[in-house]
Amino acid sequence: MKNLLLAGAAAASLLASCASGPTIRSHIDPAANLSSYQTFMFAERTGTDRPDYKTPITSYFKESIRREMEARGYRYVEGGPADLLINFNANAQENVDVRTTPGSTFGYGYGYYGYRGGLYGAAAFPPEVQTVRYKTGTANVDVVDLSKKQVVWEGIAEARLTDKMMKDPRTAISNVITEMFQQYPGRAGGG
Repeated sequence: MKNLLLAGAAAASLLASCASGPTIRSHIDPAANLSSYQTFMFAERTGTDRPDYKTPITSYFKESIRREMEARGYRYVEGGPADLLINFNANAQENVDVRTTPGSTFGYGYGYYGYRGGLYGAAAFPPEVQTVRYKTGTANVDVVDLSKKQVVWEGIAEARLTDKMMKDPRTAISNVITEMFQQYPGRAGGG
């Protein structure tokens, strides 16, 4: 259950609103003609599903991807046959940054510390070590030519996961899918 929540948070969280937003990349098969396709369907078991059940995260991804594909003129086909198969996945990873601030020694006769006037010795402060833990999320969307069984477009989003994302995964996923599909270079039927 914990892994499900992390993956969901990753997905969701994945990527909505860091101040700078998610990092989005995409890859297209140079030989692919995305306007030659008309229909799409989802993989029977997507990367966000669990062995025995579908997750809410799966439905949020499907809802957002379907909206973007239909806006580009593709027609959704329940269960196929279709020209394109869409699969997706989300992952969360914990990161640890260790930051060290050098120690220091302040004497008793210089600058501001001159007020000590020799009444007592210098102060020495040890280095300060700070450990920062945070999660990053990655989401992938694969658009596959079903007849060739070949990925023709892949969208990837990465971001630091925030509490806001974790609390509202549906909105987080919707936002990241919208940004991701801004890099999708085609429309059905060449439109």
